[in-house]
Amino acid sequence: MIRPFRPFGILLRFHPLFSIVILLSVLAGYFIETATLFCIVFIHELGHVLAAKNFGWRVKEVQLLPFGGEVVVEEVANVPVWQEIIVTMSGPLQNGIMIVAALGLQSAGLIPAEWSVYFIQANMLIGLFNLLPILPLDGGKFMQSVLSFWLPYHRVIAVSCIISLLFSVLLTGASIVNVFSGGLKLNILIIGLFLLYSNWYLYKGLSYHFMRFLINREMTLNRLMHNGTLAQPIVVHGKRKVTDIVRLFMREKYHLVYVMDERGTIRFVLPEQPLLQSYFNETKRGSAISELFM
Repeated sequence: MIRPFRPFGILLRFHPLFSIVILLSVLAGYFIETATLFCIVFIHELGHVLAAKNFGWRVKEVQLLPFGGEVVVEEVANVPVWQEIIVTMSGPLQNGIMIVAALGLQSAGLIPAEWSVYFIQANMLIGLFNLLPILPLDGGKFMQSVLSFWLPYHRVIAVSCIISLLFSVLLTGASIVNVFSGGLKLNILIIGLFLLYSNWYLYKGLSYHFMRFLINREMTLNRLMHNGTLAQPIVVHGKRKVTDIVRLFMREKYHLVYVMDERGTIRFVLPEQPLLQSYFNETKRGSAISELFM
């Protein structure tokens, strides 16, 4: 991997595949086009960075990947969903702004029409491609944020990974089908395979991502209680395991767990904190809730 550097104080890392694509483009005599694409991707990611920093997020680095880039932050599902949506969409917004700016400069005769057309097409391609519902693209992150309004977060991770895998397979398949119509689209194939591998790896690590969500849950609970919130009830039987109940937690909700007996009578009500403490204790994680609290 190319040694990272810090333009404008931002730690920038190149993925090996991105570096290879850049090198091959330069060797093929497409230096201007390559430099243009690099600037577009960087400005796209800069939009994410500025929006994240505006909300006080801790930005670790920007990674340039074969399909574009990704901003790595410390915050994992412990910030308001509306902030996450704004940060996610700030990248494609930069592509829209650059398209409008290019049209204006072209109309004023300040830039060549041929380069302007290429610049606009490149922005449209990068912006629209990033809106596909595939993680870690902006569209995939937007999908994950929206799903968290209605589904428990454990299910949000699983559903978004499955949808991302399906679209990655479709993208890879589409590039292979082109063999019979106009030649193999090598760039699309590489991107499709990269996204397929990334999402398979993400799906295999689902429990790790869910654990990170729970570790940061205390910050979310403090924010919700500080702002004032209505508690979302979860009604379960006393035989339900702690693991099963914790997987019902929603990202933007504070839960009260109502535990019922065989006759349908509510025996007791628990806030989230005791359940989280039990979940983090591996000896209690698989226990029925009635064994621990009744």
